[in-house]
Amino acid sequence: MPSFVIQFLLRLRNRHLLLIDAATLCFTPALALMLRVDGVYALRTYAADLLTYIPVALLVRLLIFYWYGLYNRYWRYASVQELVQIVWAVGVSSLAVVALFFAVRLPALGLCQAWPSACGLPRSIPFIDSLLVLLSVGAVRFSIRSVELWRYRARLGEGTRRVLIVGAGDAGTHIAREMRHNPQLGMDPLGFVDDDPAKQGTRIHGILVLGGRQDIPRLVEEHPIAQVVIAMPTAPGKVIREVLEVCEAVGVPARTMPGTYELLDGRVSVNQLRPVEIEDLLRREPVETDFAAVQELIRGRRVLVTGAGGSIGSELCRQVLRCDPAQLVLLGHGENSIFDIHSELVHQTMRRRARSKPQRNGSGVEMVPSSTRAARPCIVPVLADVRNADRIRAIFQQYRPHIVFHAAAHKHVPLMEQNPAEAITNNVWGTQCVVQAALASGVERFVLISTDKAVNPTSVMGASKRVAELIVLQAARQTGRPYVAVRFGNVLGSRGSVVHTFRQQIAAGGPVTVTHPDMQRFFMTIPEAVQLVLQAATMGAGGEIFVLDMGKPVKILDLARDMIELSGLEVGRDIDIVFTGLRPGEKLYEELFVAGEQYTQTQHAKIFIAANAGQFIPHDLDRAIEALVATATADNREGIRAALQALVPEYQPNAGWHSQPGRDTDSPASAASVPSSPTVAPI
Repeated sequence: MPSFVIQFLLRLRNRHLLLIDAATLCFTPALALMLRVDGVYALRTYAADLLTYIPVALLVRLLIFYWYGLYNRYWRYASVQELVQIVWAVGVSSLAVVALFFAVRLPALGLCQAWPSACGLPRSIPFIDSLLVLLSVGAVRFSIRSVELWRYRARLGEGTRRVLIVGAGDAGTHIAREMRHNPQLGMDPLGFVDDDPAKQGTRIHGILVLGGRQDIPRLVEEHPIAQVVIAMPTAPGKVIREVLEVCEAVGVPARTMPGTYELLDGRVSVNQLRPVEIEDLLRREPVETDFAAVQELIRGRRVLVTGAGGSIGSELCRQVLRCDPAQLVLLGHGENSIFDIHSELVHQTMRRRARSKPQRNGSGVEMVPSSTRAARPCIVPVLADVRNADRIRAIFQQYRPHIVFHAAAHKHVPLMEQNPAEAITNNVWGTQCVVQAALASGVERFVLISTDKAVNPTSVMGASKRVAELIVLQAARQTGRPYVAVRFGNVLGSRGSVVHTFRQQIAAGGPVTVTHPDMQRFFMTIPEAVQLVLQAATMGAGGEIFVLDMGKPVKILDLARDMIELSGLEVGRDIDIVFTGLRPGEKLYEELFVAGEQYTQTQHAKIFIAANAGQFIPHDLDRAIEALVATATADNREGIRAALQALVPEYQPNAGWHSQPGRDTDSPASAASVPSSPTVAPI
């Protein structure tokens, strides 16, 4: 055998399959002939014809099989994709064999007279042979998977947990497949439950769909189920809550996977399974983001994020990085938080690079594909205080960002009531410094991260963010550039959020403190909020305020109860809930629009726009801000509140729950009277 053939066979991954195919392809033509003439005697009659047909068909088929990659796949995990590949390889090779078989019979070529053995076989032989080849090639490869499945069953130990998977969609089947491929996980998918009647009673990857969600108690009673896995990333929080209540009733622990707002890269893994958390119970309809529009806005551009180490700022950086910017500047005041997000993003970039295998040229130099180069932006950590105007101006002149997301802000209401000067210098003067630096350096697009507390504010923090909105709107009116603000409510998991506070109180054994039994807030997850912020950034023409649809408000008391129960505790028996009263600056209900703002729905169902927001800018805004900052510098608390009221007439210090326009100021309104989301006016 020639040496190059030996080297080729040694480098071939599935050499054993090549040898099995060669032996099979030598046998199937003879079997096809016996089936055709119904007798073994035909082998002697057509021996010379077979010896001509077999080598030609063997060579053609093996070459095409190799071309289609049948010898470089890992057949232990064969799936429908591999089956399709087999069908294509056998089909194309059969067409080639049939074409050659009938071409030699053309009278014009005269091969039948010169080479009789090439034309002696019956005309149906290549067709019967093709069917036999398809069956044999498929059977050999999928038998490897069958053996692996048998070995998987044999490796299951006594500690293996039988798992019931809720949701037989893409996520559920992917998780089930991973459980079977990795016995070391100690999880055996016993079956699926799914509410789709078309799936019930069927098998998916050999696993039976045993019924719907209502059948979970019966299935737990009939089978040794140790755990329930909720694999429904697109399901709303109401569905997750119902499944969790059923599992708690039958005494079976439940785990879930993140929602689609967390699975931005689309990957699903058993490693992502975790206990059900409050974010899952509050989960809303998944956000449909026009990622192409966001990527078109950011790809190849220089982006700067202020407050990059904060909850919103760090998530902005993560999602911006996925859009392949040319440069990402992480600007923040906290040394540790900037270090953490910078390290995370650098490792994220390295993982993306590792997934794209580099090629090398003849000199051994690494040739990085263009897609990989785009995934390796320059990530620059910058420590700076947004209140230092000269420093901020120098940073903007050095890096010349095209797009700025201004997320740096003090946002804790009670703390800012006690330290109003900090709220003004950071939220107002800091925004002024960043906007002026952006204008001076030619920033094309500017997005301010605002809050629903800026609407009819009762707190210094809310009023300061309203002034920050006015600063951005004024810059848009003066320049015509797309400088906009995005307004939304509380985000789950942010630093100092009520969820974080409740978790600490529960871990300490209670009590859990709630300020008022009727207090409600809008909630949104951080990834979801940032997705909508980026989406709104693509829509801004300049001078608008975008408001994210926060869904229905959540009673803080219900939130506390849910978190206690998710911890496996009972309210009143294990942990008490104590009402402490409203704190300075707090409202019972938050609003989303300032009176007079004309809001409409954008092309995105979850984003509203107040296009006339720029009409509320005071004519002497700059002078008033200068006086406000001077008062804050002098730490004149009463002067700060008076100056804020002059700038923001709707600001009512310490108005509390009765600050919402149209409410009875003598008694709090019921939760049912609070609108779940703004009424949409026709565009």
